[in-house]
Amino acid sequence: MHRRGVGAGAIAKKKLAEAKYKERGTVLAEDQLAQMSKQLDMFKTNLEEFASKHKQEIRKNPEFRVQFQDMCATIGVDPLASGKGFWSEMLGVGDFYYELGVQIIEVCLALKHRNGGLITLEELHQQVLKGRGKFAQDVSQDDLLRAIKKLKVLGNGFGIIPVGGTYLIQSVPAELNMDHTVVLQLAEKKGYVTVSEIRSSLKWETERAKQVLEHLLKEGMAWLDTQAAGEPQYWLPALFTELYSQDITPEEAKEAIP
Repeated sequence: MHRRGVGAGAIAKKKLAEAKYKERGTVLAEDQLAQMSKQLDMFKTNLEEFASKHKQEIRKNPEFRVQFQDMCATIGVDPLASGKGFWSEMLGVGDFYYELGVQIIEVCLALKHRNGGLITLEELHQQVLKGRGKFAQDVSQDDLLRAIKKLKVLGNGFGIIPVGGTYLIQSVPAELNMDHTVVLQLAEKKGYVTVSEIRSSLKWETERAKQVLEHLLKEGMAWLDTQAAGEPQYWLPALFTELYSQDITPEEAKEAIP
């Protein structure tokens, strides 16, 4: 027996059915998109009403400000994206983070001669709070991180390096790769590191360890102690908290600013 071929009518019928399914699918997708867009607009409206109602708390309470920023992020709204518009006029957050960014730059410049352009987030937070005075608006470490991320538009001078449970803030345009970051993390607990410690912990060759340390020395981010017992120690002043026993004087800050 010969198998009958598929007729032209059946093919046409199948194509018509596929076209209808495709058309129906497009309509459903457009309906879903319109519904999601409507929900998003409603969410943004509610967010604006919430911001208007709680603007004083958003300005004054750092924890509340973090929660508000997270709410904004869920719908792709960035209150810091522009210095103009609803969010800036309503909350003043654009001006707040701009002023905070200026203070961060001033502190980093004032301490650069001590730490080579690396500072822990905790130390930066402490110095910024000192500079703002007792009656100024409170600032959290999350505020600092958000302001620093906005400073990245100025170029590759500012960066955030995860170290253990905290962060190092880089304020100089030095090229730091993953090798440098790993060594900084290794030096976190003691404030210094040696070539043998790097070889033992990271399983690196001596030359690789020396290249990384020499780069940190060259950039002023590390100090070399050649009189240490056993072998030279490479100290990271940003991690060496005893260096910060002295407060920054106003004269130091003025001299550091070009």
